[in-house]
Amino acid sequence: MILEVENLKKYFEVSLGTVRAIDDISFGVEEGETFGLVGESGSGKSTTGHVIVGIYKPTSGKILYKGEDISMPLKKRPIRLKKEIQMVFQDPRSSLNPMQTVRDIIELPMRIHMKHMSSRDREAKVKKLLEEVGLPPEDFMNRFPRELGGGESQLVAIARALASEPSFIVLDEPTSALDVSIQAKIISVLLKLQREYNLSYLFITHDLSLVRNVSRRIAIMYLGKIYELAPTERFFVNPLHPYTKMLLSSVPVLTEDEERLKPKEIRSAGEIPSPMNPPSGCRFRTRCPLTYEKCSEVEPKFSEVESGHYVACHLYDSQS
Repeated sequence: MILEVENLKKYFEVSLGTVRAIDDISFGVEEGETFGLVGESGSGKSTTGHVIVGIYKPTSGKILYKGEDISMPLKKRPIRLKKEIQMVFQDPRSSLNPMQTVRDIIELPMRIHMKHMSSRDREAKVKKLLEEVGLPPEDFMNRFPRELGGGESQLVAIARALASEPSFIVLDEPTSALDVSIQAKIISVLLKLQREYNLSYLFITHDLSLVRNVSRRIAIMYLGKIYELAPTERFFVNPLHPYTKMLLSSVPVLTEDEERLKPKEIRSAGEIPSPMNPPSGCRFRTRCPLTYEKCSEVEPKFSEVESGHYVACHLYDSQS
């Protein structure tokens, strides 16, 4: 594993109480893998990405990168780890300095992490990175972010993330703010770069249709916890958790074969509870049509019910 997350928690203290954004999750990402982390808004998936890259310090738990504990804020991490772990944010325009040109934006990680590089070498590398993400250097090097479209801004953000020659990249909903045609281009670029540089991705999204085409394994989050994790094919063919089935039953499909694979529709009840006051037992029980007495009393264990397929649900207690 290139990345291992062990019993990770991240709580935020606010005026009304404690927000349990991440509440004891564990998973690993293999080298060269795209690992999909999926959930509705408020599930804790983006916070997970922010903790991994060091934007937030974990409340407890461990994050291991290549076996080394990196469970500390970004400013306390060794410079070589800052170089190897990068992030591409959901809104590229807010993550690009409006006062800098595209050249300056992509060159900055080289100035920080590759001080031995000459100005000429940095310029050559900026041109190469722009070419690799599909932006002609002669047209884009001297532009400012305000002169870029949404897709172009995201491609610049991807080029910047690559500038420090990372091994692991957190992709926080990198296409959600873009048109469908632009999304396809971004995904194509990311997959091409992954093959060329043997990159490992944590792909955070709410879009199951998208993650199906890019991820090797998928985990489902709900109210700060992971409730199912499986290889992608098994995840879509044999979903186990009622929440997973609910999400999959709502995914639009184009063919009859896809329609046959969809689980029978599961209708949830009520609203998503507050992460400041999650339900006892299983957190999904207040919306689950299959809930029974044990669900409110005992928190389900996250257990392997078949090879590589994990679920936290009392419906499968006898199989774990």
